[in-house]
Amino acid sequence: MNSLQFPLDLTFKITTLSNDFVAQDANGQTVAYVRQKMLKLIEEIHVFNNESRSELNYTIKANKWLDFSASYLFADKYGRDLGRITRKGWASLWKANYDIFDESQIIDLHVSEENPWAKVFDSLLGELPGVNLLTGYLFHPSYAVTRPDGTLVARLRKVTSFFGRRFVIEKLAEFEKGEEERILLGLMMMILLERQRG
Repeated sequence: MNSLQFPLDLTFKITTLSNDFVAQDANGQTVAYVRQKMLKLIEEIHVFNNESRSELNYTIKANKWLDFSASYLFADKYGRDLGRITRKGWASLWKANYDIFDESQIIDLHVSEENPWAKVFDSLLGELPGVNLLTGYLFHPSYAVTRPDGTLVARLRKVTSFFGRRFVIEKLAEFEKGEEERILLGLMMMILLERQRG
């Protein structure tokens, strides 16, 4: 997943029991099929090359069992360490905050929720029968990806869709070496975690 055509469109499947989605580039080409393994004590995500799941490209796996501030380790198909994403524990209760580390375990990027109220209203209305079908048209949480110096490099945002199942990743600056891969893997894991939270 390098040198992709942005924006990327992430569409969650609503016809499967597992929590999975397809990532397509600006040309409509599938660049990844992300599947979350269900009923696992230690969370594990597989990133395949396409919907046929013919080739596993990446694995994202929690380093702890059911921990609020677990790290999620990125590995390529050869098992090489590519970095990790970590939720900032209590700091993420109100507003989602994550750090992405490189393969040397140095903080490379930050991900933060831009407007936590959007998620609050999305979650509250999502619990009301009938109204829950409309939340995908009303509230759109977004998450900014920045470097430690504050440079905004990418954004993940929810877009208008039935059942609120579509998200878009926008590229806002040129990526440095290794950033594109870490950003995509980190945002893929983060969006699965944030959808579970509401």
